[in-house]
Amino acid sequence: MRTYLHPIGGWAGGLRLLAGLALLAACAPSAAAQQRKYLVELGAAGAYQSFDKELQLGGAAGGLGRVGVWLPLNFSLEVEGLFTSPKTDPGNTGVSVRNVGVSGLYNILIGSSSSAFLRGGFGSTKYGGDCPTVSNPLACGSSTALIAGAGFRIGVTPTVMVRTDGMLLRNRSAGSSLRESQTIVNYGASLGVSVMLGSKPILDADGDGVLDNRDRCTDTPPGASVDGRGCPSDGDSDGVPDGVDRCPTTVAGAAVDNRGCSKDSDGDNIPDGLDRCPDTPAGVLVDPRGCPKDSDADQIPDGLDRCSETPRGATVDALGCPGDEDGDGVLDGLDRCPRTATGAAVTPTGCPPGQAPTRPGAAQPSAAPPPAAQPPAQANAPRPSTGQPQPNVRPDTLGRPLQRPNVSVPSRAAGAARGALSAGVIPGVAFVPGTARLQSSSYVALDSIADLLRANPDARIEIGAHTDNSGSAADNLRITALQAEAVRDYLVVKGIGYQQLVARGYGSSVPRTPDTTPAARAANRRVELRPVAAGP
Repeated sequence: MRTYLHPIGGWAGGLRLLAGLALLAACAPSAAAQQRKYLVELGAAGAYQSFDKELQLGGAAGGLGRVGVWLPLNFSLEVEGLFTSPKTDPGNTGVSVRNVGVSGLYNILIGSSSSAFLRGGFGSTKYGGDCPTVSNPLACGSSTALIAGAGFRIGVTPTVMVRTDGMLLRNRSAGSSLRESQTIVNYGASLGVSVMLGSKPILDADGDGVLDNRDRCTDTPPGASVDGRGCPSDGDSDGVPDGVDRCPTTVAGAAVDNRGCSKDSDGDNIPDGLDRCPDTPAGVLVDPRGCPKDSDADQIPDGLDRCSETPRGATVDALGCPGDEDGDGVLDGLDRCPRTATGAAVTPTGCPPGQAPTRPGAAQPSAAPPPAAQPPAQANAPRPSTGQPQPNVRPDTLGRPLQRPNVSVPSRAAGAARGALSAGVIPGVAFVPGTARLQSSSYVALDSIADLLRANPDARIEIGAHTDNSGSAADNLRITALQAEAVRDYLVVKGIGYQQLVARGYGSSVPRTPDTTPAARAANRRVELRPVAAGP
């Protein structure tokens, strides 16, 4: 008979076998998460075992049985028995070899139902019987064994697997027929079937695609994006996971709603959480902290302030515009002689030359107020001694005389006189370009309209604002609506009843001229007055 003399090549060959199996297990692709939880493994296999050359035994086929219990963290523990009947080289005598061992396995899960594993343990190898006189007296007795190996399982069904193993048994002799402390190394391989008893499907409680056995965050909200551990990602760190977050680039520190979008309680475009003044009134311009800006420090915030360049110390109305009660060109609040006689010459303090101030402690202007800061409605108002005021005629941008609307403006001295209101363009009404902020040159015409409306308390008028077609229709409609409201607000501050006024923005829908020259565009930017029927 041919003798099987260590065909794998001693320790070096065994180590190469184990390294190859370990590399196979480590490099196997993970196609999907393991879908079942295993409890008990029963297996049977055909085996082949080779023996150390010192034993003078040929390699032989045999059978193998095992039972294993799966533990947490992908470990398992199993008991295995291997039975072979090799023949001795001299004499061709059969010898029964039985290997029994206990091994611990670390299982590397691959795909949905397959796995690779590494194993290590200890056991016992028994050769023949009681060492009768045979041609090979070494092939008898028993010895302890250290077990090492690797292998893999391939799932055929969720509970049935094909299993293959490679193992090394390192025996320390103990029998009388072997030299004391002699080391024997045997190798084996097996191919068989394992049945997983009591296995259960692994659930995905939060439906995030990561099964519970691998999910480190089992309460992920529906729709959230998760990493390989099953935990939600949150790119903008706002507490709302990606996938659920409808605003995934929220600024750090901003308060968000349940959709992940910034909240802005006061509508000032500074999100809550970053807004240091969260109750800013609507329409107010704010700084980067969300607090109102007040460029001229008159206590009327920018955005609501129709006269945002008021000199410091001047008294202003609800629209932020200064007054001049005595019409001497020095604004109230800066005027140290606030009741100067009409027409009297005054110094920059508002007092006639040589007259002591009657209002000590008032703010002293550094120079005469600029003309733009004076309310023309009072500074240029006709004096009672001049009689009826003359129409204010000025050329428009087309070079034509621009008349006041067809209204009869009563003398302020006459007081109760009533004038007629008819449709027309209000001359001289202008706004800071691109805004709804009245320029101070608008006050003369608007004060005259206020006089007429006070004299006609039953009259009701529409204030229509128009612009040219240089912007989009939506933007034009919005800015003219704000401009019409600004004119109405001014008249209300002048004492006109809110119910007498209707404000409407027409955008560029009703041009005066279809021309697109700069002069024609300027003519189309206007405010018109139109009497309307009183409501019921």
